[in-house]
Amino acid sequence: MIQSLSAPISVDIHYDHHSRTFRPIQVTWEGRDYPILKLGLHHTYRAGRTLHHVFSVSSQTLFFRLSLNTDTLNWTLEELADTETN
Repeated sequence: MIQSLSAPISVDIHYDHHSRTFRPIQVTWEGRDYPILKLGLHHTYRAGRTLHHVFSVSSQTLFFRLSLNTDTLNWTLEELADTETN
């Protein structure tokens, strides 16, 4: 089940200076670390003059939709879903 949220979140990133790209490598949410195992879609959009980067990523057990506000450099958890199937 997908949950819509708007929660601040900590994200560790990797920056590659050769390709000038960055990607999330770990999410810390509610005191737990979730290493990112799969990077899905990445897109950008503008809200006024503010550019947002949106990443769809998965850990071993959870799917996250993350948004980076490039004006404040704050990360927001927008969606969360369980990736385990029973």
